[in-house]
Amino acid sequence: MELSINSKSSHLNKTTYIKLRWIGIIGQFITINTVAFIFKFEFNFIVANTVVLLGALSNIFLLYFFNKNQLQENISLIFLILDILQLSFLLYLTGGIINPFCIFLIIPSIFASNSLSIKTNILLIFLTISSIVVLTFIHQELPYPLNTYIFNNYYYYSVPIALIVAVIFLNFFALTFGNESKIRKEALDKIQEVISKEQELVSLGGQAAAAAHSLGTPLSTIKIISQDLYNNFKNNKDLKKDIELLVSQVDRCNEILKKLSVNPEIEDDFIDKNISLHDYVKEITNSFKEISDKNFIINTEQNYNSFEILKSIEIVYGIRNFVGNANKFSKKNIYISITSDSENSSISIEDDGLGFPKDILAKIGEPYIKSIQSKNQSKAGLGLGIFIGKTLLEKNKAKLLIRNSETRGGAEIKIEWSNKDLKTI
Repeated sequence: MELSINSKSSHLNKTTYIKLRWIGIIGQFITINTVAFIFKFEFNFIVANTVVLLGALSNIFLLYFFNKNQLQENISLIFLILDILQLSFLLYLTGGIINPFCIFLIIPSIFASNSLSIKTNILLIFLTISSIVVLTFIHQELPYPLNTYIFNNYYYYSVPIALIVAVIFLNFFALTFGNESKIRKEALDKIQEVISKEQELVSLGGQAAAAAHSLGTPLSTIKIISQDLYNNFKNNKDLKKDIELLVSQVDRCNEILKKLSVNPEIEDDFIDKNISLHDYVKEITNSFKEISDKNFIINTEQNYNSFEILKSIEIVYGIRNFVGNANKFSKKNIYISITSDSENSSISIEDDGLGFPKDILAKIGEPYIKSIQSKNQSKAGLGLGIFIGKTLLEKNKAKLLIRNSETRGGAEIKIEWSNKDLKTI
């Protein structure tokens, strides 16, 4: 639980942040001294260099006095505020908001928008806008000879307005896409968790088979010896019962090991093997029939081109998610059609339920979506199952069509592969 909480906490990567600050500090130093000594602009470059030096000292402090790789949110906020104030003071010394380098004032808040909490971002946005407003009215003149230029008020005040709009828009853009990225990452982590569990089952099945193979020889030896003992001591009433028990237990162990063995005559759902699409669907629907009273109607087209493909955990789980959704939301019937010709193979899964709500139909396939029109909120999910199924199948070269069925009334999922891709999975 602690690991989960920490993984969702807000922080900045220390190494990345320090590198970006060094780029900014070095850029400020070069710009100030180039303008002062090469272009001979007249301004208080000593104070400006002192401000840059303070920025460099703060970066050295950050580098050597914070040992963690991730900066906590409160520490990140302090240094980001320092960045805004430092640049604001440099702009104050060199013309304020009309200085073309004022565009850099919006960078700290945008940089933080994807990593820190919404409260911290709002505070940084507010501070940035406040700095822009202050620099619009309170600042020293542009360095000589630029101070001879007179700007029209329409142009002058359009600059801070444009900066404020840019701050709000870019932060909203970064926050929105950052949040979507986090949601997608969380959903993909769930996929990895599911696949890892399935792989553990595969590994367990393999270990069980190996154990069965290894134990077969010693058990056979024990059985032979116990049979000899029984033949030699079957007239001894005291030993006969013990030997009979020994023989029966050896036989029982053999029966258990037979079930664990990789036997071609015994169906094993966990071990990869070559099966057809029809067998894929049959195995999946059989698992639902044991727990559901719905009707699974499987239709294999007459021109079905049956060929075997490798049984994949990802494909099984992907198809199972869509069959499970159809079972959950159907009224009584689930219709599954399997078609295959010389070029393409497909599986169509339809149900007789209410179908996808119209307000989320365009978003189907994205994680964590919820309809406000759903008539049965107890059954409504967050779209995670569809996202997982879609991602796993597309990873295995499938094309998916997700829509409401035109014939059954419910949802329709069509999963299609080209045969050449399906055979190479």
